Amino acid sequence: MIKKAILPVAGLGTRFLPASKSIPKEMVTVVDRPAIEYVVREAVAAGIEQIILVTHSSKASIENYFDRNFELETTLEHKKKFDLLKEITEIVPAHVSVVSVRQPQPLGLGHAVLCAKSIVGTDDFAVLLPDVLVKATSEQNDLTRMIQRYNEVSAAQIMVEAVPDDLVDQYGIVDVATIPEEGQSQIMQGIVEKPAVGASPSNLSVVGRYVLPAKIMQLLEQTPKGAGNEIQLTDAIAMLQQTENVEAYRMQGQTFDCGSKLGYLKAVLHYGVEHPKLGGDFKALIRELAL
Repeated sequence: MIKKAILPVAGLGTRFLPASKSIPKEMVTVVDRPAIEYVVREAVAAGIEQIILVTHSSKASIENYFDRNFELETTLEHKKKFDLLKEITEIVPAHVSVVSVRQPQPLGLGHAVLCAKSIVGTDDFAVLLPDVLVKATSEQNDLTRMIQRYNEVSAAQIMVEAVPDDLVDQYGIVDVATIPEEGQSQIMQGIVEKPAVGASPSNLSVVGRYVLPAKIMQLLEQTPKGAGNEIQLTDAIAMLQQTENVEAYRMQGQTFDCGSKLGYLKAVLHYGVEHPKLGGDFKALIRELAL
């Protein structure tokens, strides 16, 4: 069973400057809560019970957010603001733990994942990139389906989504024999980084959600520095493919790239109109601005 998830949050967030100069990009709010909380909620909904933050010294506010704040809780209790007290004490369910480990140098996604090796141990695990919010469009989210598929076939799962053919040169694109239906998986031949338009093996781009076997840690230890002089997770996945099947899972939900400013604004709009308390007024504001 997949019960552990690694969230690499050590990046500097240069696409979100100047805000990310002093605020971790993962802590920028989408409506009324930081973006990273949506990612943690996604993991918890899929059955994850331990969140492993691979972090940096400048990201202490992320760890603090998932910790208890006794002074604030006591103040809210004395003021009888029980609704707010309930919200901040239930950010993470009681059965879910959040731990952190430092990434001492910015050596790539593969290196960030490897930093969590001592915590993961011999367990299989998920990796969720917090730049990307994945909004479920049905009761069961995509990560849940990926984990179920992994449990059925014991093949690593890489989440992908279809992108316009003229934009394939902006993404990592998977090579598959046939394009799977949404919610289905297909054995993957490889990943091509930013292929030329017209020469791409498919239009399925890697989203930033992975379900991986524990042995990927040993492969990461053997992975030499690749693109950008960094240890790339895709290189370790390519090594895994030499001995095992790796599958591309085509997602059903909707993604928002909150690492980019426009993607962040799009997320605010979509999550805002569906907010249980603010949605109605927010829709009215959008209509007012559209006049």
